[in-house]
Amino acid sequence: MRWSAAALLVIALVGCSGGGEEPAAAPVVPVTVPAFPDPGTTALDSGKAQALQAVLAKIVAFPDSPAGSRGATAAVVTDRWTWSGAAGEDIAGTALRPDTSMAVASITKTFVAAEVMMLAKAGKIELDKPISTYVQHKLTANGATVRQHLSMTSGVPDYLDEDYRAVDQAVAAAPGKHWTLDQPLSYHTGTVGAPGGDSGYSNPSYQLLGLLVEKVTGQPLAGVLRRDLAAPAGLKHAAFQDGEKPQPPAAVDHNDSCGEPDGYLPCRAWASAVAASGGLAADAPTVARWGYQLYGGRVLPPDLVSQMTTKGNAPYGLGTMLFTLQFGLGTAYGHFGDMPDHTSLLVVVPAKKVSVALLVADGGRHLDSAITGLTTALQPLLG
Repeated sequence: MRWSAAALLVIALVGCSGGGEEPAAAPVVPVTVPAFPDPGTTALDSGKAQALQAVLAKIVAFPDSPAGSRGATAAVVTDRWTWSGAAGEDIAGTALRPDTSMAVASITKTFVAAEVMMLAKAGKIELDKPISTYVQHKLTANGATVRQHLSMTSGVPDYLDEDYRAVDQAVAAAPGKHWTLDQPLSYHTGTVGAPGGDSGYSNPSYQLLGLLVEKVTGQPLAGVLRRDLAAPAGLKHAAFQDGEKPQPPAAVDHNDSCGEPDGYLPCRAWASAVAASGGLAADAPTVARWGYQLYGGRVLPPDLVSQMTTKGNAPYGLGTMLFTLQFGLGTAYGHFGDMPDHTSLLVVVPAKKVSVALLVADGGRHLDSAITGLTTALQPLLG
């Protein structure tokens, strides 16, 4: 099973190829690993960093290839040191910096899943109760549990292409409009199946989980994620759109439906329409730090992280893509994000206590080879 982008017309569009795996014969018991130590604060020596920067140079050297891009930024956080770099430019020709913000799309799901796990730990929700206990909607009527929505086994399929086109038309009519989390769900026309079967990538599931967070907390999603996750993790350059605007510098995004830039990526209507499934904008150092803090058991207890990173009857954890053996450093996990002008990938390798983020200024790009290039260059630096 390989996870890949489903590049459509909007942000936060990442999909699952294939038909899933057979359900596990017995429950999988999560293995709890110790929390990571404090993230390093020392910058990697510039001489040693040359091999990492060379990977970015290779990406922008072939901008028209599926694995290339006009511009790329990356960051690494370890328990001993940090590094960030940039190469190339955005679609407007502005040179990228390591701290250039981009829309990181479905990496947002790691935040929403972490918040749901936190609410469960606090006893405010139960993961194995139907999500309809908390959110009443036509897409919650099949009895799928909160956990099944987290693991993409809810039976609620992703939006159809024609659904996305309808949303796109609505955005074009009012690109500066704020959308509530339930408004895009009204465009969903797919057939809802029985829960608990094969996994199928579902952005609507995460919109429903965002609604759950708002219902239980009584507060807007952006403020909850800022208070409970971003602030404790030290994420100063994460923006949960449209409750927050991306901080400059920000890579220019182009979307025909959005018209002129309005300070959001790509515009307020799209950003708010996918707020819970893909509304996050951030720079590479922020994404890498988030991966270290989350999967290192530093913003959630390690036992909750273990649940998020354990494969049950799907090739997906809870808000987490599982990358075992894919990038050359052993068991890894994180998330992919894709939109028309930006593609992103977060990979955390727990055995090495390292988090890697790569953002590129083009949509629909294949980042596997670039991340493998970074992890290969990292091996002699990690010991």
